Amino acid sequence: MAAMTESATQGAAGTAPAGDHLEIKDSRTGKVYFAPITDETIRTSDLKQIKVNADDFGIMGYDPAFMNTASCRSAITFIDGDKGILRYRGYPIEQLAEKASFLEVAWLLRHGELPTQVEYDQWVQEITYHTYVHENIKRFLEGFRYDAHPMSMLTAGVAALSSFYPTAKNIHDKTERDIAFTRLIAKMPTIAAFAYRHVKGLPFIYPDNSLPYAENYLSMIARMSEPKYEANPVFAKAIDILFILHADHEQNCSTNAVRAVGSSHVDPYSAIAAGVAALYGPLHGGANEAVLRMLEEIGDVKNIPAFIENVKSGKGESRLMGFGHRVYKSYDPRAKIVKKLCDEVLKVTGMSRDMEIALELERIALSDEYFIKRKLYPNVDFYTGLIYRAMHFPTDYFTVLFAIARTTGWLSQWEELLLDKEQKIARPRQIYTGYAERPYKTGLDYKHKILK
Repeated sequence: MAAMTESATQGAAGTAPAGDHLEIKDSRTGKVYFAPITDETIRTSDLKQIKVNADDFGIMGYDPAFMNTASCRSAITFIDGDKGILRYRGYPIEQLAEKASFLEVAWLLRHGELPTQVEYDQWVQEITYHTYVHENIKRFLEGFRYDAHPMSMLTAGVAALSSFYPTAKNIHDKTERDIAFTRLIAKMPTIAAFAYRHVKGLPFIYPDNSLPYAENYLSMIARMSEPKYEANPVFAKAIDILFILHADHEQNCSTNAVRAVGSSHVDPYSAIAAGVAALYGPLHGGANEAVLRMLEEIGDVKNIPAFIENVKSGKGESRLMGFGHRVYKSYDPRAKIVKKLCDEVLKVTGMSRDMEIALELERIALSDEYFIKRKLYPNVDFYTGLIYRAMHFPTDYFTVLFAIARTTGWLSQWEELLLDKEQKIARPRQIYTGYAERPYKTGLDYKHKILK
């Protein structure tokens, strides 16, 4: 992109550059500047040339939480929040959820194209081969307290992988990146299942590599004394589709964390561990947990009207969880898919009290002008929590399931950053609000006491 140009004459518009641009007049000096516009953006670094004095740093953009700042160019995921569109590499999420497998989507996210049959078969074989973890990882996880949060265990387990595969630090070697991709996607369900079993006080179950990806994961979770675990096909389908829906979601908090940490050129295991840690936060991956806790707070269908009124009035601490989305200003496209999936799971598990409350809450909210006006539609978290609860996953384990799926997106985003020549180590600017320079004064006498 061309650099910003300052007008030749102070206070005059000067000659504008060719192409789309933003004209900026500095009221302090009367000077006019032109910032080229590309992809509906200007480069905030262009603003640095707007100065009062030659030794000024220049104008910066101030954007807490990156509400309106693009940090990268990405070809992986497209979201149009106003229209409720989500696409991976151009493919609508609805089509992928209906027709693709999770491992097919994992390949797509990284390579940009759907795999051929030969590529897919080889990919599945490689994933299957790498599902086992080193026995020391198993002993490492056994060292956690019996009541450790599974996300803490997962974060530590993923970070520990970097010590087992030191050559992964050769991040510019494509062969090393290939094997790191395979290992992480293969081993994440194993570590996650071990964390589940540890908290339950159950023996760890090794992978059964005769099973497909989702069924293998469910086997490590649920298998007891039976010689061969056979997953309910509805549950296996649900897990596979939910993994697809959660595989990537543009530059969210955890993806931004992976990119920021990855920009230091650390190994991929450490970068992905940063993503798991970010996902642990209740404002991010814990959203579907919050839905279940809200339903527990309501307690009964008869309490819904009072709960809704409290939400609308702002009285008390009642909050409507699982409705609305920071990105989607219309219906979350994933929610439509998960609602149908939820119906299929409930045919197997039966209707629960939580589901009765949820369905009535959904009905009231979707017919209430207050929520319609604010575009507070059910999002993906509203239904996923219900599905996981119906499948008897503990509430504090929901985010682990999210992390297994999102690993594919994190890795794809990490590699895209690595191969992007424009990217450098992440280093945001700040607006300093502290003291100006001041002399050191203290009443402490510790130096004198040490000298004595």
